[in-house]
Amino acid sequence: MDLLLATRNVHKTGEFAQLLGDHFKIVDLNSFPQIAAVEETGSTFAENAILKAIGASKQYVDLVVADDSGLEVEALDGAPGIFSARYAGENASDEQNIEKLLRELRETEKRNARFCCVIALARAGRSLGTFEGVVEGEIVDLARGANGFGYDPIFMPDGFDKTFAELGAEVKNQISHRAKAISALRDGVSI
Repeated sequence: MDLLLATRNVHKTGEFAQLLGDHFKIVDLNSFPQIAAVEETGSTFAENAILKAIGASKQYVDLVVADDSGLEVEALDGAPGIFSARYAGENASDEQNIEKLLRELRETEKRNARFCCVIALARAGRSLGTFEGVVEGEIVDLARGANGFGYDPIFMPDGFDKTFAELGAEVKNQISHRAKAISALRDGVSI
């Protein structure tokens, strides 16, 4: 089954493809340059995911999924939250976002954090549902590991002594926020 993922982030596309398996042919917006990216004007992960899924589904014949996800740090009142990808600025790199976050946490021992992911499913401009996944953990002092992307090198999930970037895709894809959201999608919808 073909499934359009409303993103141009190749890392995210690869993670979705691994998590969904061989039953789906995942394509993303890189294959459809004529589909404009939707501005993320929502105030929650769910609102942004729905905006992206509906926007792309108005220009694509089949099912569309979109996710919005990010890191919420307790000591920062939930920041970076929906601004995770652009926390250090509009075109900030993963490294710049991590540096800013670690700078802001330098004076606190309170390191509780969680990754959240909301997936929206849409077809023909209509939302068909949302599915959420969360993984709790903490922020480490220094980036560690070479796998993953985003904040993976500084996020250590509860019950582990390694960051997502050290655990690697095999373990991460069993316990991550995105894995949980995709599992909820599979359980909630027969696609």
